[in-house]
Amino acid sequence: MILVMIRTAIIFAVLLIVMRLMGKRQIGEMQPFELVITLLIAELACIPMADTSIPLLYGIVSVLAIFVLHEAVTLLDLKVKPLKSVLSGKPSVVINKNGIDDYQLKKNNLDVSDLIESLRAAGYFSLDCIDYALYESNGTFSALPKENYEQMQTSLPLVIIDNGKYNGKNLQLTGLDKQFFEGILRERGVKHAKKVLVLTADGEGKLYLQEKGKKFCTFHADYPQGKTW
Repeated sequence: MILVMIRTAIIFAVLLIVMRLMGKRQIGEMQPFELVITLLIAELACIPMADTSIPLLYGIVSVLAIFVLHEAVTLLDLKVKPLKSVLSGKPSVVINKNGIDDYQLKKNNLDVSDLIESLRAAGYFSLDCIDYALYESNGTFSALPKENYEQMQTSLPLVIIDNGKYNGKNLQLTGLDKQFFEGILRERGVKHAKKVLVLTADGEGKLYLQEKGKKFCTFHADYPQGKTW
């Protein structure tokens, strides 16, 4: 038992030194290759700590080898620009002046619901109050709002159609039915809900509509019986 504790303390000290040498970004927002290296280091450190039949030196050498590889890859990432996008990826602009870029979302294995969740976490609730939004190569989300965005989100928008499918739960919350929104789509020249990338509606009657492959539009509609939420 004492031997295991001593081995664990030694591995801990080595890991602490190695992680400090790797720099602040390694313990903050990591690039993909840094995450892989961190996972490998954790796995390599566990083996000699748990199995006393494995020489402690093997674990230390393995961790140091990963550290050397990290430094080599980091140097390539900084010095060889064409490799930077391969090693670390590139930011993906998911909202632009035309609205949501569905291609960029799919490229990053995301959907409209994921995007809206990221917007809400950043403090933005209306899709039309954003000029640009992007996911950085390390996965963090950034958005550039319009100048008067606070006046544009006075009521909580609900997602009615997401990638061609109605959100039944949100329909219940609005107290409206599919027929109402089908009528709205026909008025806007949209033949079927399957052609809609996203449709949101807020409690004051503002709707955000974007067909797949087209620019978004916003407009107001009168809810039956003066419904609001």
